[in-house]
Amino acid sequence: MKKFVIIAVVLVCGGFGINAQNTKWNLDRSHSSIKFSVSHMVVSEADGKFGDFDVKVASDNADFSDANIDVTIKSASINTDDAKRDEHLKSADFFDVNTYPSITLKNAKLSKSGNGYVLTGDFTMHGITKKVSLDAKFGGIAKSPWGQTVAGFKVQGKINRKDYGVSWSKVLDTGGALVGDEVELNASLELIKQ
Repeated sequence: MKKFVIIAVVLVCGGFGINAQNTKWNLDRSHSSIKFSVSHMVVSEADGKFGDFDVKVASDNADFSDANIDVTIKSASINTDDAKRDEHLKSADFFDVNTYPSITLKNAKLSKSGNGYVLTGDFTMHGITKKVSLDAKFGGIAKSPWGQTVAGFKVQGKINRKDYGVSWSKVLDTGGALVGDEVELNASLELIKQ
């Protein structure tokens, strides 16, 4: 009986530990962005951003060390300021937005690393999920003039698009690739405490 009580206490406490975050933080879209850049013809960069995305954070700790983070990006919202290129990026050669409408980062956690953080989670793109680690900088928490409590983060990192089956490119006469494999990610996120 004593053994049963100990196991029950551990399970109950463990369950509370898993779902302990009662404080929710929602994205302030007007002060947030998710951008990317990729090598173009080896000699330059092509840049773009996603216009439709959401970030949900649950965290009770002031330093977000207990945070659970979920990010959802609508792949059809890609924008490189070139309508023809955007249509190609939405096609089956790249994001195949009709088949894979979302890019997600799920079950993401922050861990301290030096003066910053590492954001680690399950990144899904083009139907393939892999664990990724991205550098994160916590800007702090402030009170807005409208009485809202806000927090800010910058997130940067790289992924290889071919790891996710996004492999279209052409070989140039000089031997290089028209589109690079490595994609740089750069996000600025402002969150509002609920």
